[in-house]
Amino acid sequence: MAANYEDRDTLFNFVVKEGNGVKGLIDSGMSCVPQPFVQPLSERIATPNGQTCEAVQPIDLSQIDGPCHTEVAKQIVEAAETLGFFQVVNHGVSVELLELLKMSAHEFFEQPPENKAVYLKEVSPSKLVKYGTSFVPEKEKAIEWKDYVSMLYTNDDEALQHWPLQCREVALDFLKSSMAMVKRIVEVLMEDVGVILEEERMNSLVGTKMVNMNYYPTCPSPELTIGVGRHSDMGMLTVLLQDSIGGLYVKPDNGDWAEIPPLNGALVINVGDTLQILSNGKYKSAEHRKSLDFARAD
Repeated sequence: MAANYEDRDTLFNFVVKEGNGVKGLIDSGMSCVPQPFVQPLSERIATPNGQTCEAVQPIDLSQIDGPCHTEVAKQIVEAAETLGFFQVVNHGVSVELLELLKMSAHEFFEQPPENKAVYLKEVSPSKLVKYGTSFVPEKEKAIEWKDYVSMLYTNDDEALQHWPLQCREVALDFLKSSMAMVKRIVEVLMEDVGVILEEERMNSLVGTKMVNMNYYPTCPSPELTIGVGRHSDMGMLTVLLQDSIGGLYVKPDNGDWAEIPPLNGALVINVGDTLQILSNGKYKSAEHRKSLDFARAD
């Protein structure tokens, strides 16, 4: 029988400080959502009534440097101007690698809790790796139903030395494989605002590189809580890989929350706060969040 984790301090110690995570709650036999995870009504996502964002049609990047460059560039710019989110296909990252990335996330999070807890912020052997639950659980009124591992990139050698064994090689391959796409998209967007980027300036703008993996354990009452609360991203661009369950919601300007449905082999690109500022508001860094629907890993 599961322990009583309705007391916030007891739950916080078990989930956060001891590193058992949300997965540890479920593995302990938890059959209901503890009160500290219950979100205010205003923050819950009514999934059955959710709208699908039909405007987010995938952009084929295979012709970004071909005869259809002008049309592809136009699609990218228009998507960044309106929603700030778009999906891309033929992006240069193999579908096989994307599947391996999902598998490696499962492999990491499905370890015994003591193996993951070595990467807790207070004890992690490297500043490059941080494992935890929710975003800032010690300050949040309601905790997010999410475990995560964050891997900061400095160079290949340090990544291969310090990133978790279960996902280091695959995560590094993904990061390196996606960088050409990221830089090309940034180049297109900046050219449309009259800025031509040299390589050094491009590297500076792209900024800190990291791979974040989020894990959403099966939730007994997903309508009560949330995987990731509403937020916008701070950087230039975010590259997001959804699993088949989806649950990514974005809020357009003066619009209602709408879901970006998962598409096999596609990557989701979203504009960050830095790019919105650099473009003087031309490109939109939209609020987004993640619902729960018995999901597991992104």
